[in-house]
Amino acid sequence: MPSIANFLATVPLFKSLDADERERFAELVREKSYPKGSVILFEDDPGDALFVVRSGRVKVVLLADDGREVILSLLGVGEYFGELSLIDDQPRSAHVIAMEESALLVLRRDDFRRRVESSPGVAWALLQELSRRLRRADEKIGALVLLDVPGRIARMLLDAAEDGGDDLIDKPLTHQTIAQVIGASRETVSRAMREFQDLHWVSTERRRIRLLDKAALRERAQQRL
Repeated sequence: MPSIANFLATVPLFKSLDADERERFAELVREKSYPKGSVILFEDDPGDALFVVRSGRVKVVLLADDGREVILSLLGVGEYFGELSLIDDQPRSAHVIAMEESALLVLRRDDFRRRVESSPGVAWALLQELSRRLRRADEKIGALVLLDVPGRIARMLLDAAEDGGDDLIDKPLTHQTIAQVIGASRETVSRAMREFQDLHWVSTERRRIRLLDKAALRERAQQRL
C-alpha cells in the first residue's frame, strides 16, 4: 500500500491540501482492521471520528423493525463516512458494516478540529465535499420519487461509474444489493438488468458491470413516471 500521506492525496477531503498538511494528518490517523460482516458502527453510537476506507468495502445501512435492510451507500477504497461527526456532536445516523475484510483509517474529531484551527483550507475542503454529497442525496431522493425501477437502476449504474472514473464498475453489485439501494425487489431488478443486457446497454464481467451505452442509460434515467 502507499504511505498514509500519499493515500490521503486520493481522498476528496484531503487531496486539495499540500503535501506537508497531508503528512500532518497522516500522523494523526490510526488504522483499524475489520473482518467481513463485522459492524463498524451502530446507529446511535457517539459520533466522534471520521473513517476512511483504505482497503475493502463497507455499506451504510438502516435496519427496519421487521429486519429489512435499506442500503444508503456502498463505499470503497478512498471513500469515507462520519464526516458530519467532525462538525456536530450528534450520534451516528446509520449502521456501517464491512462487506469484506476491510482496513479503515480513523481520525478523531478533536484531532481534526485542532488541525482545522491552524489550516482553514481543510474546513473549506470539507464544505465543498459536503455540498457535493448533499447534491447527490437530492438527486437520489428525486430518482426514488420520480423514476420507475429501470430508471433508478440506470441512475445508480451511471453514478457508480462516475464515482469510479471508469465504464467498468469496480464495486461488485449483486441484484440483491441494487434492490436494497433503490428500494425494489430482487426479481424486478433482475428483469430490468436482463433487459439492459439484451439491449447491449450493459454487460457483466466476473460479477462486475460494464456500461456499454451510457447515452441510452442517461436517457432511460430521465424518463419520469
